[in-house]
Amino acid sequence: MVQKKKEKDNSREKELKHQARIHVIKEGIFTTITNSLGVSFISPFAIAINSSNSLVAMISSITGLLGPLSQLPGSKLIEKYSRKKIILRSVFLESLVWLPLILIAFLFYKGILINILPISLLLFFSIFTILLNIGHPAWFSWVGDIVDAKYRGRWYAKRSLIIGFTSVVLTIAAGFFLEDFKSRGWTLYGFMILFFIAFIARLSCWKIFKKTYMPKLKLKKGYYFSFSEFLLNAPKNNFGRFAIFRALFGFSTTISSALIAIYLIRYLGFNYPTYMIITLSGAFFSVLVLELWGKFADKYGNYKVIKITSSILPFIPFLWILHPSPLYLIFVTQLVGGITWAGFNLASGNFIYDNVSQQRRGLAVSYYNLLVGIGVFLGAGLSAILIKSLTTPPLESIIIIFILGGIIRFLVVIFGLSNIKEIRNKKKIKSALAIRNIILKEGKSTLLEEVHEITSIKKYLNTK
Repeated sequence: MVQKKKEKDNSREKELKHQARIHVIKEGIFTTITNSLGVSFISPFAIAINSSNSLVAMISSITGLLGPLSQLPGSKLIEKYSRKKIILRSVFLESLVWLPLILIAFLFYKGILINILPISLLLFFSIFTILLNIGHPAWFSWVGDIVDAKYRGRWYAKRSLIIGFTSVVLTIAAGFFLEDFKSRGWTLYGFMILFFIAFIARLSCWKIFKKTYMPKLKLKKGYYFSFSEFLLNAPKNNFGRFAIFRALFGFSTTISSALIAIYLIRYLGFNYPTYMIITLSGAFFSVLVLELWGKFADKYGNYKVIKITSSILPFIPFLWILHPSPLYLIFVTQLVGGITWAGFNLASGNFIYDNVSQQRRGLAVSYYNLLVGIGVFLGAGLSAILIKSLTTPPLESIIIIFILGGIIRFLVVIFGLSNIKEIRNKKKIKSALAIRNIILKEGKSTLLEEVHEITSIKKYLNTK
């Protein structure tokens, strides 16, 4: 009797987790709507309301630091409140911030308080970033509990594939929509409509989370360690060394990435559709290879993926400045960047799960993201200073910054990866045929599981 009850409970738990994974994918779609129609257009919106180049760069700088900083109290909240309550409150309040952003667009259109609107945008987007990140440790910890570690790489790749295609389609469509409004002299109204849809989409995420199963998390005594303890021990353990590497890589990456919108819109003079097609093409190429990277990581380890991709990423800033043609930027720069960033980001997230215990996931990811956020803040801050102060001929200051960013990326990879290793016991790549086998072959059990999961998602989305 006891055995049957245990089997029944296990079966119910398995089904609840299966439904929760479906909910997470659906939530990811609505989050992507918010990001594609809202977050992706913050820099163009800042430019549209006459923000300075330095302020546009500072949006990336300040929000890149405030987000990870807000994850520290977010990780502590897990001790006092359920993960579900934390996520529900943060998502609801976060959705409301889109309303003052709509008001900023309206005020600028009417010519009211124009001088303070760029700073107001920075303020409210910072609040949005804080609220978004307060709930992230709880979300990260929770998702780790509902996804089997054996198939984590493939599941995350599948989720990213679905939301990635959604992102590409929506953002490109929004770019054409905004350009049409611009041609009619209604640019600010276009932003207002996009931000309102972002608001509705984020509220939809809140509704999804309300009915999603979240296992209870029991925290044992002694699980907690402070940020200072984490920093002190970081050079002595694998996860800590990886966190330091990611912080330095975030610094080097943001030196050039903080200026992409300025480079494409102001320096090269592209319109909104061209800007969005170029920036989103990277995401399109990413989703095409996500499943491949997921299978590769599950079989050979996340560190191997990080090692391969981080040896390519330092070339990306140089690719941006070699030719101004949109076709070149799409089919060379973004093709290479999209493929490599897909593997790097997927493996980096899963590497945390590999190296941190269940109880410490929320805490560890907040410290990790804080270190990365500090790197992003310093990188974007340096970028903002350089774009304002560099006047060295014959190269434009923005070109010099891209070159500098690429060189620093090379140095970080050379000196930062050597002391990191794979924790999980994974196969070694014996030949080039290994990659071909990953692409062409897949175990029958895994294939059936993925077909079942995708079928369930389709049925769920069609009936809700």
